[in-house]
Amino acid sequence: MGFKLREATLPILPKGSAPLRILHFSDLHLTPKRRRLISDISSWRDLNPDLIISTGDFLAHRDAIETTLAALSPLFKFPGLYVFGSNDYFGPTFKNPFSYLTHDTRERKLGEKLPIAKLDKGLSRAGWKNLNQVKIKLKIKGISIEARGTDDAHLNLDDYSLVKGKRGKVDLSVGVTHAPYKRVLDAMAKDSLDLIFAGHTHGGQVRLPWFGGSRSLTTNCDLPNWRSRGLTKVAGEPYLNVSAGMGYNPYTPIRFFAPSEISLLTLQQIP
Repeated sequence: MGFKLREATLPILPKGSAPLRILHFSDLHLTPKRRRLISDISSWRDLNPDLIISTGDFLAHRDAIETTLAALSPLFKFPGLYVFGSNDYFGPTFKNPFSYLTHDTRERKLGEKLPIAKLDKGLSRAGWKNLNQVKIKLKIKGISIEARGTDDAHLNLDDYSLVKGKRGKVDLSVGVTHAPYKRVLDAMAKDSLDLIFAGHTHGGQVRLPWFGGSRSLTTNCDLPNWRSRGLTKVAGEPYLNVSAGMGYNPYTPIRFFAPSEISLLTLQQIP
């Protein structure tokens, strides 16, 4: 197994609710040749989740769409929600790794345009729901869920005004976004969501050993480094689950103290 399974339990569902298992993955950055990653993805079906959420960056090559859909096909029997990241729109380019440690100028070096509509069509045909600037309601195991998402904030494609509004009368309200920029997280917090899912950070990708663990040097956005991966909570705000992701830009094929990972969150009734 070439990835870490990060598990957590959250008691945030109403009394009497059945447990809800959510599998969260992000940043596959797939190419047709990443056979080990493709094999890992197919194994996730054994986790038997009730809901799957992807926070984008499926692709790292224009010819990887069929590969991606084939790799995900064992998971299509489960309900799924997704948003896109910058590398679903544009192919990867070389970037000086040290530039991630400097102030973000908001200038983006974009690669070739990728056929994202084909990816979207394949995911939608499989039954998964596109949450880019969309709000939907669904019911799983008798639990009413409101889910809203934004397009990629790293490319300034997010428009939260299209999904804003206080949470409805549901058992669970979740937000889904690729890059966890403060403007998106703050807007979702203002609307009293329970839980937000994001990716993009790669957990820092290169981390330093730090007092029995490791420390991120960057999140590649304005999220504080201490929230670069895993489940965190700030008083008065929703829970935030940031996936460190599975892949990487092919031009920077390294992870140091930041292993590939997926998350399995088990939501339970409040005590």
